[in-house]
Amino acid sequence: MKLPNVSLVWSALASVALGLTADEWRSQSIYFLLTDRFGLTSNSTTASCDVADGLYCGGSWQGVINHLDYIQGMGFTAIWITPVTENFEGSTSDGEAYHGYWQQNAYATNSHYGGSSDLLKLSEALHARGMYLMVDIVVNNMAYDGAGTSVDYSIFNPFPSQSYYHSYCLINYNTYNATNWNDCWEGDTIVSLPDLDTTQTYVKDTWNAWVKSFVANYSIDGLRIDSAMHIQQDFFTAFEEAAGVYCIGELDYGDPAVVCPYQSVLSGVLNYPIYWQLLYAFESSSGSISNLYNMINTVKSDCADTSLLGNFIENHDNPRFAYYTSDYSEAKNVISFIFLTDGIPILYYGQEQHYSGGNIPLNREALWTSSYSTTAQLYTHTKTSNAIRSLAIAKDSAYLTYQNYPIYQDSNTIAMRKGTTGLQLVTVLSNLGASGSSYTLTLSGSGYTSGTVVTELYTCTNVTVSSSGSIAVPMASGSPRAFLPWSSVSGSSLCNGAGSGCTAASTVAVTFEEVVTTTYGQEVYLTGSISQLGSWSTSSAVLLSAAQYTSSDPLWTVTVNLPAGESFQYKFIIVNSDGTVEWESDPNRSYTVPTGCQGLTATVDDTWR
Repeated sequence: MKLPNVSLVWSALASVALGLTADEWRSQSIYFLLTDRFGLTSNSTTASCDVADGLYCGGSWQGVINHLDYIQGMGFTAIWITPVTENFEGSTSDGEAYHGYWQQNAYATNSHYGGSSDLLKLSEALHARGMYLMVDIVVNNMAYDGAGTSVDYSIFNPFPSQSYYHSYCLINYNTYNATNWNDCWEGDTIVSLPDLDTTQTYVKDTWNAWVKSFVANYSIDGLRIDSAMHIQQDFFTAFEEAAGVYCIGELDYGDPAVVCPYQSVLSGVLNYPIYWQLLYAFESSSGSISNLYNMINTVKSDCADTSLLGNFIENHDNPRFAYYTSDYSEAKNVISFIFLTDGIPILYYGQEQHYSGGNIPLNREALWTSSYSTTAQLYTHTKTSNAIRSLAIAKDSAYLTYQNYPIYQDSNTIAMRKGTTGLQLVTVLSNLGASGSSYTLTLSGSGYTSGTVVTELYTCTNVTVSSSGSIAVPMASGSPRAFLPWSSVSGSSLCNGAGSGCTAASTVAVTFEEVVTTTYGQEVYLTGSISQLGSWSTSSAVLLSAAQYTSSDPLWTVTVNLPAGESFQYKFIIVNSDGTVEWESDPNRSYTVPTGCQGLTATVDDTWR
């Protein structure tokens, strides 16, 4: 069959494609939006949109253009939009095709979103900002308003014959079976989704020719492939080569043993194995941190390139995160995770406004009702998370491909490290929620050397790595923490450059921790060569507290405000109940108080000798 004249059918002026390679997509961050629900051509923020009705609400490509400042303001470098091709018209008991996934004509655009020239304008507007366009495409199936047993195949373009499709049968989602999931149909008996036989040479050649022209005509930079799990794997290699851009496939399945092999034929896949464990870990304070910890390691082992996986916690097919919990701290933690782990972060529109819709269609709200607030908590948190990732990438040429690995876990906390030693990013996440108490987590395994000043980037607090190499992480209200070396942050846009423009600390709160077993009546003191430590006078020494002392961890602690930059010598002493003094053995210990911004703290870890 002769292929349609693409240049005529698309009614668009072909332009030079800027298509990004997989390597170039690694550093991007993606904002995913439903065209019909993101923005109106009129810029109205009061127009009604009853999501329960499942009808078109009027969003358009021009509406997206109108609010690119809003997206770029969060630091996103790319957008992913829902399918642009012509869908069937009319309302069903499943609603209308406002989402774009009920395709009937692959060679025409959806007029509800605007004309083909508007789509081209969107592409041009993004590129003018240095941003990129990813488009969702449907190649697994077409769509029909009616039962699968009564499909009129002649209406489909470019596959108008039943011979191009698998025989009708509905997928059995209860058990994964590759043959059943590849050959049977998605959809239901209201809207059927005739499943194309993508093993046929004509079907493959037609799609390859289509995607090559589609990408070129609209200067598309990347593609998200819908229902990739329902297409046999050997279809994709030639298809992505014809597209000439990065392709990421949808595989809605939690087992990396099933999902990861698709990376042998596609550059990227959506990271559903991590999605499920991330959701379960942070939907409440009783979530399983250990399962997430283990899944991070499993995905690293099973997937060919974790830097090309798409990370997310919300999308148009699953309930929003805030549907499970309204806690803002939990929401901040999952956002931090998707930005600061391996892979390409993807934020679903409305997540930054804490939208809470449940199952389809309630998770497809109109964003304009938020008035595009740029002061919303999660908008600003997303902006900071994007900036942290961008800074880590800028400072470390190996950051993107350096595999993130967990370094600590407890029942409510996970800590991760990513990046070259000396430049690494350390992230600490908690599922305690906003009601979580304030405490200090002593974190080892970060790889930072003793005395390194690191900046916590959400609170802009500087901390000095202890003599044992641990970080005293100030945890509060279940909020996430992320550290980079102060030397990397200095001069950047984060935290006023962590020193360029901040007020220098005149004193630093230094916590001394001494591990020493004592008996009843004994007390531990700190003395040293400076006046704040008694100038070696045992009668003026500083008393340590045994509040954290246990038989398994005999820890004595004290926090002393010391002059920034001061160098001194010190020792610990034990004062017995009769007043006699025991000095620890020589030599004297030495320490220099770090310098930095106000709020800087430091910890010194010692053991009696």
